[in-house]
Amino acid sequence: MFKLNASPIALRLLHMTLAASVALGLPAWSQAADQPNTVNAGVAGIPAGSGALQTAVLAGGCFWGTQGVFEHVKGVRKVLAGYSGGERSTADYESVSTGRTGHAESIQITFDPAVVSYADLLRVFFSVAHDPTELNRQGPDTGTQYRSEIFFADESQQKTALAYIAQLDQAHVFGHPIVTRVDPLKGFFPAEGYHQDFLVRNPTYPYIVYNDLPKIANLQRQLPDIYIDKPVLAAAAR
Repeated sequence: MFKLNASPIALRLLHMTLAASVALGLPAWSQAADQPNTVNAGVAGIPAGSGALQTAVLAGGCFWGTQGVFEHVKGVRKVLAGYSGGERSTADYESVSTGRTGHAESIQITFDPAVVSYADLLRVFFSVAHDPTELNRQGPDTGTQYRSEIFFADESQQKTALAYIAQLDQAHVFGHPIVTRVDPLKGFFPAEGYHQDFLVRNPTYPYIVYNDLPKIANLQRQLPDIYIDKPVLAAAAR
């Protein structure tokens, strides 16, 4: 989301203005939505796991869209929008929107590793959820809070993420260098309630229509083996 130091209502009005400008013919912003890159397979040699539910924390721009995308992935049990990378004391919308807290708008994905692997989540992340070549921005949204980052919870997630990025680089999947950071998870802080399930609750909101719904369509088209039509809502999982 394009953020300014303003109230939530004012920010939403700004999003509508931006979307209206797009309708008038200004350049497209959302490469991840409009020109997805096909990542055909998971990391070689890394199978799906088993056992208890696991979590993954990813940052790839506005958490409205990333949450909405992963709520349509088979094996995902819950997705929360939130903040990661900074301190608990600054984990709120207005503070994070300044770009000076160290936080990135992130999502915490709870998933069943027997159904969907961590590598498959990364396949979604790099294929349709965002553009990993944009530095400190996604589409119309600029600032470090919109950076591309993988917050790993353990050594296995770290190795998988680094191996995945290395494979993408070697295959030259993207026309520009991948700038995704891979850093240890220090904490995840859920965002305010009005951000949770925002895409599902506001499917006609102009920002969602232009930037995010195409990503879900691309998920269904490109990765039908792990796409589910009915989203898994954070509200229902509480």
